[in-house]
Amino acid sequence: MQEKELFQVQKSYFSTGETLDIKRRLICLLRLKKEIQAREQKIMDALSADFGKCPFDTYTTEILMVLDEINAFVRHLKHWSRPRRASAGLINFPSAGRIYSQPFGCVLVISPWNYPFMLALSPLVGAIAAGNCVVLKPSSQTPHTTAVLAELVESAFQPGHAAVVTGGHDQSDRLLELPFDFIFFTGSPSVGKKVMAKAAEHLTPVVLELGGKSPCIIDRTADLETAAKRIVWGKFVNAGQTCVAPDYLLADRRITALLLENIKREITAFYYRDGRLSQDYPRIINAKHFERLSNLLSCGEVFCGGELYPEENRIAPTVLVGVSPDSAVMQEEIFGPVLPVLEVERIEEAIDFVNSRPKPLALYCFTASKQVMRQVLKNTSSGGGCINDTVMHVSSERLPFGGVGASGMGRYHGKASFETFSHFRSILHKPVRMEMRVKYPPHDGNKIKRVKKLLHK
Repeated sequence: MQEKELFQVQKSYFSTGETLDIKRRLICLLRLKKEIQAREQKIMDALSADFGKCPFDTYTTEILMVLDEINAFVRHLKHWSRPRRASAGLINFPSAGRIYSQPFGCVLVISPWNYPFMLALSPLVGAIAAGNCVVLKPSSQTPHTTAVLAELVESAFQPGHAAVVTGGHDQSDRLLELPFDFIFFTGSPSVGKKVMAKAAEHLTPVVLELGGKSPCIIDRTADLETAAKRIVWGKFVNAGQTCVAPDYLLADRRITALLLENIKREITAFYYRDGRLSQDYPRIINAKHFERLSNLLSCGEVFCGGELYPEENRIAPTVLVGVSPDSAVMQEEIFGPVLPVLEVERIEEAIDFVNSRPKPLALYCFTASKQVMRQVLKNTSSGGGCINDTVMHVSSERLPFGGVGASGMGRYHGKASFETFSHFRSILHKPVRMEMRVKYPPHDGNKIKRVKKLLHK
């Protein structure tokens, strides 16, 4: 089915009102959950084929997060979708205000390759729960996962309700020409700008989940063993191909040497077996990104790692020291297993460095000092983040996730997804027999005084 034809099929399906019924939405979500559970091994095999992701990481960072999102809607959708009461103020007395949630209509979801299952289905779940129809366009970089997604969505939904469009940039471009009611995009800032420009032609609202250079500040009071363990996991899970991975470290000069030794130890423990890189450690997605990342290793001195395996598109977890803030590795999001370490004299220097650059998607701070924690949170801006951990803030459906500034706009996960994919319609209910007649002409000279007196009270 061509993109334009599919769009018309979904517009027609939405106009039937089938998606407005809450029970029907829940039935569809539970059917999707059942289809996912029936294909767990197939999903793991697809992620392994696309870039060598191990079964444990596939389940915990992809499948489980989607199932948790579905479970949250099953528990709470009826409550979240109820009309909310709101006071309309004294000026409307007597009256009753109500806020109704309504779906936008037909939603386009464009998802990336780095977490190709979770980042495709998580927004789809939110859009379906809010009562929309969805066209999902996954990345062409992960063909095995895309094939499973197409099969999965086809089994769980009618084409008019949700469907997958496969292909490359040409298919994405044709979809962006269509007047969707809402667009949800996850990807790079450069492509995000193009998506927003196309959406503007139809005045279509958008959510842009982008990225950026997420800093990790390590204060001199931090527990360095814990910090090293959590930094290494957050940075090198999925071979660093994570939009909220710590992009670089800003470490207090007094503890840098000890921190680096702890990081090196954890890298060896996590990712090496008998002196060789573990097969559980994934590949870089393609040769182009492998070459780009390989070139960044010259931006500093390799403290540990640095091994290149071009025949497998794998780069060992690498830590760089002696890095200049002006070097190439500090200009764009790394999106790979290369971790630059910069030293600072004091916490204010780290804050100034973060604030001199575009607002990041995530910010991490390791400290035992509440004063330092408050200072960092008060004086910086980011989409989200963690204190004394990395990445894990994205794992909870109770915490809205999204960017700010150059790292994106909009938010999702759990209730935030329902709100993102819903239009909230404010309606004023007025009784017929009673009202304040002061608003009607004729207006004598004392009316303004009476209104002021009334509103003051």
